[in-house]
Amino acid sequence: MFDLVTIGHFSIDLILPLGARKPRRRLGGPPTYTSMSARKLGATVSVMSRVGGDFPEAYLRWLVKEGVDLSYLKIDETYKTTSFLIRYRVGGERDMFLRSRAPPISDEDIVDLGAKAVHISPIANEVPISLMERIANMAPVVTLDPQGLLRGFNNDGRVFLRGISDLTFLRHIDVIKASEGELKAMTGLSDVLKALEKIRGLGVEAAVATVGVSGAFISFKNGVFYIPAAPPRRLVDPTGAGDSFMGGFLAEYIKGEDVLWCAALGSSAASYVVEEVGPKGFKGRRKVYERARWVYERIVKVAGKS
Repeated sequence: MFDLVTIGHFSIDLILPLGARKPRRRLGGPPTYTSMSARKLGATVSVMSRVGGDFPEAYLRWLVKEGVDLSYLKIDETYKTTSFLIRYRVGGERDMFLRSRAPPISDEDIVDLGAKAVHISPIANEVPISLMERIANMAPVVTLDPQGLLRGFNNDGRVFLRGISDLTFLRHIDVIKASEGELKAMTGLSDVLKALEKIRGLGVEAAVATVGVSGAFISFKNGVFYIPAAPPRRLVDPTGAGDSFMGGFLAEYIKGEDVLWCAALGSSAASYVVEEVGPKGFKGRRKVYERARWVYERIVKVAGKS
């Protein structure tokens, strides 16, 4: 049994940080960032993913060395791995371009591993909504990052957000984490607190809205709370911050810890990742707990029962 299984594509990211002239090639995708974030906090982790024949052997070796189980990774030699060019702009905004896409995850790829939590996190529409109910029956905790369900692609591969007409599948989800923009696309609501309320009304136990360097909001049965962003020593590359948030969050959530403490852990874990380009900045329990305590002491309730 694993503590956490992440379902979604690995990616090969070409990252162009602000001010840089040449993109940097890095391993990416939620199976990397979410898994590594949770692993550094002591969780056992596995992935269900598909990559192409171009996926570097060095990435496979590094993941295994770091404790990420790859037993359910499928390598399709005739395809290319999902890949994005990510170009950052002033203010932390980014332009993303899809360069290639691995085959989608199919019904036959889904195997019940008896995990404590399953995190569904597509990045390019690779996890069909039709599989949500089946996945939900695999673990007591099922969480979702809908980013890949909301992405459309122009002729040049540029990513744009689009809505989902039917959100009833969210009744199968316990926790959802989305950016402010993604929540707006999902719900049609520009007010983040109202968007969280709508998502919760569809049966989700806890809903998280990340708002970039400003932190996050979380809505659950006790109300809506503002979660400050743990301050990094430097901000180099925001890629994977949201995925790392979920890894830190879930590493504690599966233990039955206080939801706000879990969110503080997520904020802290994300703050270390942004200090380096690519998946280099992960830290262990001692350092992550240190920043998490700073965050936890500054959490503020903004709505709900007093």
